[in-house]
Amino acid sequence: MSATSALVPLRLPARPRAAVLVLPGGRAHGLRPSRPWHLAVLRMRPFHRAIAAALPHEDVLLAQVRYRVRGWNDGRADPVPDTLEALRRLGELAGPVPTVLVGHSMGGRAALRAVGHPQVRALLALAPWWPPDEPWQPLAGRRLVVLHGERDRITAPADSAGLVCRARGTADRSAMALVRGGDHAMVRRHRFWHETAAAVVAHFLDPGTRPDPLPPECYDAGPAPVL
Repeated sequence: MSATSALVPLRLPARPRAAVLVLPGGRAHGLRPSRPWHLAVLRMRPFHRAIAAALPHEDVLLAQVRYRVRGWNDGRADPVPDTLEALRRLGELAGPVPTVLVGHSMGGRAALRAVGHPQVRALLALAPWWPPDEPWQPLAGRRLVVLHGERDRITAPADSAGLVCRARGTADRSAMALVRGGDHAMVRRHRFWHETAAAVVAHFLDPGTRPDPLPPECYDAGPAPVL
């Protein structure tokens, strides 16, 4: 993979003031090249459209990470270097602008490993794959929101809740909500997934004019509410 292909710009204003970087899902194992027509990549297209429509300003860059291979592969060929390369390339295009990461499943895991990058200000994780030993310390000073399907059978909502709990006091602010009846593919109640994700990103970027779409109880230390 070339140095520039890890970043796929989707919306590139002349002078960006901020950026949103989307990380699609993948597989636990898979050394075959990641392709734009794979379902994990295609699944994020409605999120691109929803986020672009909800952005609070015209000068926000929107891009996606392109992985070399499809799998995590126990660290042998995982997507974290691709994510860091995409952030480096984003910095070249836009300068050190504040950046929001949006990661689904394996992309949520890669985003968590990259969230300590100096440009990153917040992470929206969608049904993330977060094993119980996943580190949360890089979230220091960052905002975190997790949306996880109530009926997800691929990644565990309990693992997400555990990390959100551990991150409290480390992250700048952390919240989690369960999507009622939601599945891992985010197909059930897809409009809710898309609209809520877009509203969260808009709030991250401009909390003064874009209200938080999550109720206050999502930020409490108790069980995650079901929306």
